[in-house]
Amino acid sequence: MKSVYFSLITLLLLVSACSTEKKARKAFAVGKYQNAIALYKKMGNNPKANFFIAESYRLSNRLKEAEPFYAKAGGKGIDKDSIQFFYAQSLKANAKYEEAKKQYEALASSTENIPLKDRARIEMNGLAYLAKLNETQSYYKVKNLETINTGASEYSPVYLNSELYFTSSRGDGKIYEAEGKPFTDLYKVTTKGANVDINTVAKLPSGINDEVRNEGCVTFTPDGKTMVFAKGNSEKKKGGGADVDLYISRFRNNVWTEPVPVNINTQFKNESDADAKNFSWDSTPAFSPDGRTLYFASNRKGGYGGTDLYSAQMDSRGRFTRVRNLGPEINTPGDELFPYVAEDAKLYFASDGHPGYGGLDLFVVKRANGKTVIENLGQPMNSVGDDFGIFLFKPDRGFFASNRDGGKGDDDIYTFVNEDPNLKVVNYYLQGITYTEDKNQNRQILPNTKVSLLDAKGDVMQDYTTGNDGKFLFRVYENEDYNLVGESDGYLVKRQTYTMRGKGVDPTTLKDLITTITVDTVLVLDKIEINKVFILDNIYYNFNKSDIRPDAAKELDKLVQLLIDNPEIKIELGSHTDSIDTEDYNLRLSQRRAESAVNYIVQHGIAPDRIVAKGYGESKPIARNTNPDGTDNPVGRQRNRRTEFKILAVNAIAKPIEDEEQDEEDKYFKDN
Repeated sequence: MKSVYFSLITLLLLVSACSTEKKARKAFAVGKYQNAIALYKKMGNNPKANFFIAESYRLSNRLKEAEPFYAKAGGKGIDKDSIQFFYAQSLKANAKYEEAKKQYEALASSTENIPLKDRARIEMNGLAYLAKLNETQSYYKVKNLETINTGASEYSPVYLNSELYFTSSRGDGKIYEAEGKPFTDLYKVTTKGANVDINTVAKLPSGINDEVRNEGCVTFTPDGKTMVFAKGNSEKKKGGGADVDLYISRFRNNVWTEPVPVNINTQFKNESDADAKNFSWDSTPAFSPDGRTLYFASNRKGGYGGTDLYSAQMDSRGRFTRVRNLGPEINTPGDELFPYVAEDAKLYFASDGHPGYGGLDLFVVKRANGKTVIENLGQPMNSVGDDFGIFLFKPDRGFFASNRDGGKGDDDIYTFVNEDPNLKVVNYYLQGITYTEDKNQNRQILPNTKVSLLDAKGDVMQDYTTGNDGKFLFRVYENEDYNLVGESDGYLVKRQTYTMRGKGVDPTTLKDLITTITVDTVLVLDKIEINKVFILDNIYYNFNKSDIRPDAAKELDKLVQLLIDNPEIKIELGSHTDSIDTEDYNLRLSQRRAESAVNYIVQHGIAPDRIVAKGYGESKPIARNTNPDGTDNPVGRQRNRRTEFKILAVNAIAKPIEDEEQDEEDKYFKDN
């Protein structure tokens, strides 16, 4: 009888255990990590349960607490190498650097997983980097902003018009089951720099905040009239409540409009899949100082790791275009998030993929001669905890968030000051005006022109649409080369180079903390007109030859680019000579030269039916070959030895191609 009784008890325990595991697995799958932790802990010292407890802590940003569970994790179907890597990461998060180093070394020498092997080696090198970083003098001083912090979480500080905006879980509403804490909301408080008037703390309006969704990480355009912030989606959505999207609201008639999703949010195809890896995550937005570029973090496909940093351009209608990954120099196999662009155009961000102390560290991107340099801000800005969400309200002081030891709660907001005696901020701007020319070659302002600034690699850095004054303005950097591209309906796309080499100043010679230097340029666009002729510069040939010389090739490359930029036009390439030798010889020589140039252009990707070769010989001089007294005029001859192109058609439906004889025949009938 006893054996039957104990068998029933055993069966009930097994059924209960299976039920608990099923609930735990479901909670983990939909991102309710705190519930999953509680349920898996009921299963006792189970290696597989330990793994999911550790993963739940890691995925809810509590890597420190994951350490003892990774140490005892295992089970069928669970990758041992991944366990070892994240165990090392949790050791590092607890400042156990030597123990972490041993785990990285063991993993690097044993695993056959190449990406994991590479990450382990990167982490090993990162630990060696920390030793050197600690030897570098720091001018930062850090202080907890105790007035505003509570026992809950406060983070993502943003300063605007004497008000500090931040995110907090200080509310007493519903619990967010992923972390077991109240949902976060957006708040603001009146402040002068870091002097907070705590009596003015207030939630943003209910249209912005939602009691059953997390709001966080807000940013504003410089005029304060456009807000973009992150919001967790409703749990009514398939896959649970782990998805995060960006929302936009505008300040109109003294109220914020109903937030709507930004048009660049990630859309996963398999949203019905309950796997937590498939949750879309677009968050931590930050506008550039001019309000025209939005930086944000995303786990969208095509990145380099967990979450990557991206940028998008905001057009005049408030829509975002040209989403661009910031590249492998900034993004790593780890997580990069909380971007912020300061007044001096330096990009700050948080990362656990670049060498750091553990968890998220703060980094700054510096540009030097067109190259990117990533620097860890060092201690005391960084700690073994998570340090993130930096914002400068002056070039030498600002705010950031951290969950380091000694704070008042979970995440706290800190203030900092940079007392570097050599700190100087130099801002370089390139300003210009877009023009066109009338028939008398007089310049006239060309409004409503889109101007793009491209870096030396051809990547678009910024876009600008001019107003009625034709003016544009770009942030540039010393010792870098650029391309300016102008576009306007009815005009040829204009591309021209601009260099900042030799135009910088030595910061050590400056007295003020902030110096702004503006350089000027103009961009002249040509109207698209049938039979309009353009002279190409410096297309030279050796005497009596038609071969393309290297210096001529450089100029023809510009014409190739012009045809690429203006795919709707069809042109004639005409070659002209001076009057040396016979007319027949010069005509044949010019035809060979024109055909040689056209062949070069076609070989570089331009369709043959878009360009026609035409030799004119000496028949169309634009200057005298000889002086009135009969002596030679070398300057005039040089001008006559030229290459031109003429627009024959637009979208291949305009005036048909005509040779010179047909032009003369038309003229005859018109005159008679």
